[in-house]
Amino acid sequence: MSVTPLPGGRLDVAQQAMPRIVAFFENLKAKDLPVLAQIYARDARFKDPFNEVRGLIEIEAIFAHMFKNVDQPHFVVQDRMAHGQQAFLTWDFRFRFHGSEAWQTIHGATRLQFDAHGLVVEHRDYWDAAEELYEKLPVLGALMRWLKRRVMRH
Repeated sequence: MSVTPLPGGRLDVAQQAMPRIVAFFENLKAKDLPVLAQIYARDARFKDPFNEVRGLIEIEAIFAHMFKNVDQPHFVVQDRMAHGQQAFLTWDFRFRFHGSEAWQTIHGATRLQFDAHGLVVEHRDYWDAAEELYEKLPVLGALMRWLKRRVMRH
């Protein structure tokens, strides 16, 4: 991979990696999990509201869990910024709960840190689990919406 140098001799690996990363996430299927080594460094860190892991095996387990627990999960990248060894994506994660025809959407963002070879060494997802997920669940959702109304009034 050829990498564009930045002023001062630093490399813009994030800018070079961005098309590959976006294509990977927007087209991700369960069968693609064995190729995570082409996206993530061997000892990469991953963190989201539910997980904090290190290493390819653990990251693959998170994605495998996603495919097991929801139907037709997919990401739609809305915006992207990349500079040096960092990138930031905003995205919609769309899926269906098992047995439901209704699509669910979680709005979130990801900060990626790359190594000199364009592999992700740190992946941090930011999204509000209460608003984006819990409020959409049948029983828990009613409780979360009630709690939110109570807090907003005081």
